[in-house]
Amino acid sequence: MSLITLTTDFGIKDHFVGALKGMIFKQLPDVNIVDISHHISPFNITEASYVVKNAYKSFPEGSVHMIGVDCEPNPENKHIALKLDGHYFVCPDNGVISMIVSDIKPEQIVEINVPEFQKTSNHMLTDFVQVACHILRGGKLEVVGKPLENYKELTELQPVVQKGNNQITGSVIYIDNYGNVVTNISRKLFEKIGNGRLYEIVAKKYKFKKIFEKYSDIVDFSLPAEQQYKDGSRLAIFNSGNFLELAIYKSNLATVGGANSLLGLRYRDHIVVNFLEE
Repeated sequence: MSLITLTTDFGIKDHFVGALKGMIFKQLPDVNIVDISHHISPFNITEASYVVKNAYKSFPEGSVHMIGVDCEPNPENKHIALKLDGHYFVCPDNGVISMIVSDIKPEQIVEINVPEFQKTSNHMLTDFVQVACHILRGGKLEVVGKPLENYKELTELQPVVQKGNNQITGSVIYIDNYGNVVTNISRKLFEKIGNGRLYEIVAKKYKFKKIFEKYSDIVDFSLPAEQQYKDGSRLAIFNSGNFLELAIYKSNLATVGGANSLLGLRYRDHIVVNFLEE
């Protein structure tokens, strides 16, 4: 099955997404196209990496994932195609790949260099489409570019372990549709540094002393319905991507608000985990 996924910051108001799909169908009429998201915040490669990281493994191996965020080419932002973890990625070399799969070595990387493709200001509508369709026809990566040893690494928003392994300082990297605040602190890092110790999570003036397994664990179902939980109840959880997340139970950005608005948290804000000495 030929399958292409699309992740962009194009939005859906303009013609870009439709035109992109049209160009793909011109070349591969029977291809399956799946929109992962077109609502990535403009030029936010950290947000794009988080979304793709948590989506791509759900697709069959051999799928091609096109990432169009901050993708205008320039001397510091080349276009690359690579095979990694059984999947193909066509994207700018702006660090997005390094945050999607930092612990898996790519099988092959090339810098896209096919001048006749580059005829419009929106290079995702030319370079990326041509390369993605070439791959799905069984074409080799070396045909569309010169080999690279590695991709650009972005370490700007990596969590930092300090104070003698007693503290992790992370950052907000994503705010989801419910206003839940996702950090870059993984369960793996938390458990490695914590080693079963008590902890305190600090987000501005708010503190969390427990991480729940699921959102509804904050509800006491033994009580009458009106007493089971309080509106605005806040909680910490490791989400489906195994990242530490701060949430408001049954939040709604259109009515009561979410963790981002009620706790005053924004992209890049620091979240600190302090591990307590025994």
